[in-house]
Amino acid sequence: MIAENYLVIGMFLSFIALLFTGFPVAWVLAGVGIAFSGVGWFTDNVMGWTMTGLDYNVLGLLVGRIYGIMTNWVLIALPMFIFMGLMLDKSGIAQKMMHSMQKLFGNINGGLAITVALIGIILAASTGIIGASVVLLGVMSLPIMLKQKYDKPLAVGTIAASGCLGILIPPSIMLVIMGDQLGVSILDLFMGAVVPGLLLGFLYITYILVYSKINPEKAPLAADHREINLKDVIRALYDIIPPAGLILLVLGSIFMGIATVTEASGVGALGAIIITVLYKRFNWKVLKDVTINAMNTTAYIFAIFVGATVFALVLRECGGDQVIESALLGTGFGPTGLIIFVLFAVFLLGFFLDWIEISLIILPLLGPVIAGLDLQVEGYNIVDNPNLVWFALLVAVTLQTSFLTPPVGFALFYLKGVCPPGVTLIDIYRGVIPFIILQLVALALVFLFPELVTWLPSKVYQPS
Repeated sequence: MIAENYLVIGMFLSFIALLFTGFPVAWVLAGVGIAFSGVGWFTDNVMGWTMTGLDYNVLGLLVGRIYGIMTNWVLIALPMFIFMGLMLDKSGIAQKMMHSMQKLFGNINGGLAITVALIGIILAASTGIIGASVVLLGVMSLPIMLKQKYDKPLAVGTIAASGCLGILIPPSIMLVIMGDQLGVSILDLFMGAVVPGLLLGFLYITYILVYSKINPEKAPLAADHREINLKDVIRALYDIIPPAGLILLVLGSIFMGIATVTEASGVGALGAIIITVLYKRFNWKVLKDVTINAMNTTAYIFAIFVGATVFALVLRECGGDQVIESALLGTGFGPTGLIIFVLFAVFLLGFFLDWIEISLIILPLLGPVIAGLDLQVEGYNIVDNPNLVWFALLVAVTLQTSFLTPPVGFALFYLKGVCPPGVTLIDIYRGVIPFIILQLVALALVFLFPELVTWLPSKVYQPS
């Protein structure tokens, strides 16, 4: 093993060790990068052990790279989509949908859980933020489900799984970052995520219906349930159409080529304000709170962007790309086995790192390796880089599964934070297991049938 390889291994080990100190991830990434640029200079010029070429002049390249991040027009979509999600949260639209849709499904065992799953799908397409969706669904629906004598594991499992759809169903901010880091079309990722996202939603609802049919006592009808009438249907449509219309406006304008992702994000932010005004929930305090929260979230993401840029620059100067590529190709796995190995590694990383860190650190290093594999993913001569588009969606579904998996799935602790005292972590762990199995089924289907990702973009964007 050449000396430079030890520096690469040392960087990764230092990063992992410092994560457990509680320091912000952005500072850890940048600090390790800067420290190892000094280590590289010392081993080059003083000890003569390495030939990295590292010195503090190399860090001068960061100025241009960070400027490139700040001027990347695609990334402008991030604060806009975050603002849209937070503003819709303040509009009270989820509560209205919950109330009206509960009446529609009130005569079905498990109807309340189905309502939660459907709202989760709509919220996923509206907010794109796991924490926001899980907390909102938990606060809004869990007390009602417990009052209606729902089985605790079924209730919390449905909420956690439905809330996690936010990182997959477009317009997902994770897909925006993945597209930027892998150098693939965000339009292809958005359209490619539609079928896997809806497939997961379908699997959730099917499971709830079957489980409730077999165990009606664990998903009972409401005590005041009644036959639905036309008024209930109209009311439900009235509450569903605004967010659904906004989602269709945002995604439709992107998919039809009317607007770029960045332009559509601005339309989404404005639309969210209009909906909040129409629902009479808009005021200057709401605007201030949403703006500050959106700014804080965006600043957090971009701080990690900057830290990851420092880390990646130094890592590449140390030959990190070659080390990772040779390590992966040296496993002896074929292309299929290598993808499985990488997904398993990403699954484990999802226990300790947020999707932001994984997208910014891991994907740029893995992208060239995956792009070079002979995977033969069908792009129908329309989808650019079908290998990477398919791989990105596999990673997205894997991370979604990781965030649900005990003992340290992020979504579980988001939910536990808003659960009443009677709901334990054991209840949550038991509740998510069936949904983890369903996610693994969806992951297997996407893995075995890449066309689930690439077919829709090819049909939408094929020449007329």
